[in-house]
Amino acid sequence: MSGPSVTVRDGGARRPARHSVAQAVCTPIIAFLVLILINSQAVANGSDHTLPDPTQEAPATHGLALFDDPKYGPGFQHLTYANPAAPKGGTLRQAATGAFDNLHPFLITGQAAARLNLTYDTLMRRVWDEPFSVYALIAESVVLSPDRRRMEFRLNPAARFHDGHPVTAEDVRFSLEALRTHGRPNTRRTYGLVDKIETPDDHSVIFHLDPAAERELPLVLAMLPVLPAHYWADKEFGDTTLTPPLGGGPYRIASIDPGRQIIYQRVDDYWGADLPVNRGHYNFDRVQIEYFRDNDVALEAFKAGETDFRREGDPTAWATRYDVPGSAGQALNLEELAHQRPDWARALIMNTRRTPLDDLRVRQALDLAFDFEWLNRAVFRGAYKRIESYFPNSELAATGTPTAGEATLLEPFADTLPAAVFNDAYSAPQTDGSGMAGRRGNLRHAIALLREAGWQLKGGKLVDADGEQMQLEILIQTGAEEGIVLEWTRTLARLGIKAGIRSVDATQFRQRLNAFDYDVVLYRWINTLSPGLEQRLYWGSEFADQQGSRNYAGVRSEAVDALAAGIANAESREDLITHAHALDRVLTHNHYAVLLYHLGHDLVAYWDPVQRPENTPLYGLVIEAWWADQVTQ
Repeated sequence: MSGPSVTVRDGGARRPARHSVAQAVCTPIIAFLVLILINSQAVANGSDHTLPDPTQEAPATHGLALFDDPKYGPGFQHLTYANPAAPKGGTLRQAATGAFDNLHPFLITGQAAARLNLTYDTLMRRVWDEPFSVYALIAESVVLSPDRRRMEFRLNPAARFHDGHPVTAEDVRFSLEALRTHGRPNTRRTYGLVDKIETPDDHSVIFHLDPAAERELPLVLAMLPVLPAHYWADKEFGDTTLTPPLGGGPYRIASIDPGRQIIYQRVDDYWGADLPVNRGHYNFDRVQIEYFRDNDVALEAFKAGETDFRREGDPTAWATRYDVPGSAGQALNLEELAHQRPDWARALIMNTRRTPLDDLRVRQALDLAFDFEWLNRAVFRGAYKRIESYFPNSELAATGTPTAGEATLLEPFADTLPAAVFNDAYSAPQTDGSGMAGRRGNLRHAIALLREAGWQLKGGKLVDADGEQMQLEILIQTGAEEGIVLEWTRTLARLGIKAGIRSVDATQFRQRLNAFDYDVVLYRWINTLSPGLEQRLYWGSEFADQQGSRNYAGVRSEAVDALAAGIANAESREDLITHAHALDRVLTHNHYAVLLYHLGHDLVAYWDPVQRPENTPLYGLVIEAWWADQVTQ
């Protein structure tokens, strides 16, 4: 079969392809979904800097950055990764897997539909070409006191909900109260750090923050979604719903087929369309999300032209399954888009709440049994790089031996940490990639660790003192993931461990993940260039048993608690990096997970007439800034 018309881009201008789709570089996609993942309990970072004068007058500003000044000045016209002349029109059809049963994205219950964020606005908008900065949206300005304990937002009088009702200070108050009462654990904790709310007039809101609040909390609060108090006045905010709620964002829900399809319609008179942070964004008239049983079905639908845009996560599929004919006047574009964000920390996560995974020696043995080199050669055609950090592809990853600053942070906890933390940064076990024979050295080391932990190999079974065989269930959610895990289970069998694979649908997977109902789960953590409050949610002891949190491994460690809090309280970029390095050392040398693999750039496929801006920001592609070159749908 001959290949379609193809263009390949590296993040810059389009250029003619020199190879067919089947010859495309086989590299994986790590799709980036920026989430507001946050926690609340602060731990002092021990800094002895001079405290700012809280009575000092602070200026109103259009934007905030975590450190230093925002990139864009008060008179900026548009973001550099957006095309303000992008045409409006057309439909963007995308795929999602599984199903949905809820249109209320702020609850832990139910499976919310994809892209609901398109229907609401936030006080300020985060941008993706800076580590962590926010700019005016509903709030046209903000005043942050020098001690970061008082924030005053001035609301844009033009801000409206979709029913024409103006956005007022009472809507902001309602939103914060509702989310800290009924929201997910992270939002409840974070918004709970607002001690007092004042609304001097309809367009002014003042937050007084708890003295224990982390340094980055003001920026997180600036991303508060603002919901209509008048709409929710006669409704129960804590209930799931399939009735489209009233919103105020650039799109509204046009129709749903529960569990199968949701269509968003661009709001023609959207009040914020011409704000600098929005120019060149939200260009498609309709965004249509089609749900498919699994990723394989979604890929076939894309190849058949049923969807327009796809991020590919399987390098083998990228190399072998995109040789498809184009239709008349329609070209298939395959791109490798560079980015500078940390890749997802994808891993086989071990649940330390359960025996025997609460034993470091057992976890290390399981790590030794994973043969990345064989998997990468035999399955992924050498496309991947091994993850050896929870901040892969970034300056936040620990390297070498601890610096003086890192050692200072680690030494108070020396008695509770593995000795390896104070030596070289974690290096994943390696093999020659030849298969079982190449794993023998690692398996001998694993057996020694398991014996030290009280396990013995008898009659081909690894048993404890009571003669009970070690058994593990590995939770996954796609057929492709089974291929990743299967060889690991075969190696575990050589150690005498009975390891089974449990594949479930997206809804069951989310339920079991929230309830920590697994021995080992194949999942991931998402980090940004500016980690902060979310680190306590990922690793904090207070979240270890809180269902719905992202402490999937059940980590309980005073060292981790202190380092995660130090990240959120960092006074400078250098301080943040030092804390991240120290945290990375503790996490990796405790073997809470078998870290998997990453690429370092995104693989994207899309059909004409979908187009993108010339510039790709630090965090990678921003689909909201794409458009249809000609309106044919």
